[in-house]
Amino acid sequence: MLDDKDIQKLKEVFATKEDLERFVTKGDLDKVSKVLLQEIFTTKEDLETFRQEVRKNFSDLHTAIDAYAKKVDAFAQEMVMLAHKVDRHEKWIHQIAEKLGVKLEY
Repeated sequence: MLDDKDIQKLKEVFATKEDLERFVTKGDLDKVSKVLLQEIFTTKEDLETFRQEVRKNFSDLHTAIDAYAKKVDAFAQEMVMLAHKVDRHEKWIHQIAEKLGVKLEY
């Protein structure tokens, strides 16, 4: 039979109810796993936020490209006008040189 001394030794070896309350429960593990899963895996909200950021960045990029394209178009038109102006001046110079009898060399 067990006496009080044996029971005391068993109490020292085995966990008591109070000892077991300090351990993690299944509910605690479930809570932690949910939090970890939310941090590790992408949620629908994360994807929607990412999609909105990409759309905004694409829109900003599109706006910048459009502004640059307008500048390039204006520059090209200006170059065409300048080329016509140079052609006109060159024609006048040749007419003046012809009337004055000056031979132009390139």
